[in-house]
Amino acid sequence: MEKLLEQFSLGLFFWQSLLFVGLVLLLKKFAWKPILEAVNDREEGIKKALESAESAKKEMQSLNADNERILKEARAERDSLLKDAREIKDKIISEAKGEAQEQAIVIINAAKAAIEVEKQSAIAELKTQVAHLSIEIAEKVVMKELSAKEDQLALVDKMLKDVTLN
Repeated sequence: MEKLLEQFSLGLFFWQSLLFVGLVLLLKKFAWKPILEAVNDREEGIKKALESAESAKKEMQSLNADNERILKEARAERDSLLKDAREIKDKIISEAKGEAQEQAIVIINAAKAAIEVEKQSAIAELKTQVAHLSIEIAEKVVMKELSAKEDQLALVDKMLKDVTLN
């Protein structure tokens, strides 16, 4: 340090100071100003990026809320469609049951009619057999030519007991 003090020169100091001040002025005009502007621009860019991120965050929240609302609406619509489908299914089933009951009634009525026809046919056949039997009995009575009425009645009673209906 002593050596520096011994070699100190006022003229050299003046010129170095003048050059230093000139260098600072030049740096201020040409370097610091652009550097400060770049730093300020960078700071503004960061602020804008933060604001954009915040607005994007808000927009995402809004979109999420919209998505939730749309999802709820879709679920409600799905439930409504399922309810309508169940109602239609129940209606179709009840209509099918009604038609089946109507067809069963028609079939039962047809069967009753067929039974009635068979019954009438059986009665007619029975009447025919009774008529034939009556004619046979009358023929036998006439052929025998019984003189007493009591004998004729006894013969008819005996023949009726002997006859079995098929």
